[in-house]
Amino acid sequence: MNRLCTEIAEKYGWAIVNVNLRPYYTEGAKTYGFEIAEQLGWQLPRHTVVPTAGGTILPKVYKAYQELIQLGIVEDNSPKIYSAQAAGCNPVVKAIHKGSDIIEPQKPNTIAKSIAIGNPADGYYVYQAVTHSKGWAESASDREIVDAIKLLAKLEGIWTEPAGGTTLAAAIKLIEQGRIPRDESIVISITGNGLKTQEVVVDELTPPKVIEAKIGEFDQLLAENKVVQRPEALTPV
Repeated sequence: MNRLCTEIAEKYGWAIVNVNLRPYYTEGAKTYGFEIAEQLGWQLPRHTVVPTAGGTILPKVYKAYQELIQLGIVEDNSPKIYSAQAAGCNPVVKAIHKGSDIIEPQKPNTIAKSIAIGNPADGYYVYQAVTHSKGWAESASDREIVDAIKLLAKLEGIWTEPAGGTTLAAAIKLIEQGRIPRDESIVISITGNGLKTQEVVVDELTPPKVIEAKIGEFDQLLAENKVVQRPEALTPV
């Protein structure tokens, strides 16, 4: 689709926001970096792990950090950026591991559909941001992605889709490898909600109880699970 849009733009002289106007389009992704700094009290994390699909967000997060440093809003603590991809579609990770800025296209084969872009339009810029910041990259298998989704839900109450699972799984690997120290600030980017891809965990969890839209059935469900309402919860406000 991207290739077709590029051909159309060149042949007819059209301006397509996500293709030949991409540098302007991707500027919006900088707000992700701005929000990270703001939520950390105008400090930058030493390490930021970002999922890579088309490569839009990661280089712009790094650009946001650099702009904040140049303006004197945050201290320059040499923030490092890390790319996370699924093992079934990891052209940028492969390039970073090889030390080459040539992104070789792949045919995706992973449950992480939202980041399964085998020929990322901004892959080169991801490579540049990661290497310039002295970061690194890692990929995660589908099994590792699902395990990370479950871990995040269990420990933080956050249900993410496979892109977020990929980022967490990659971050765990980077920490275990010693590339990210355990005692330094880390931001792991969770970019999608698990409700988008319920199918990836449907065989991993106990199926939910399905009831009719009747209060009697709801009361029975509570009784079966021995759920006790606190008295104050029943007090009208």
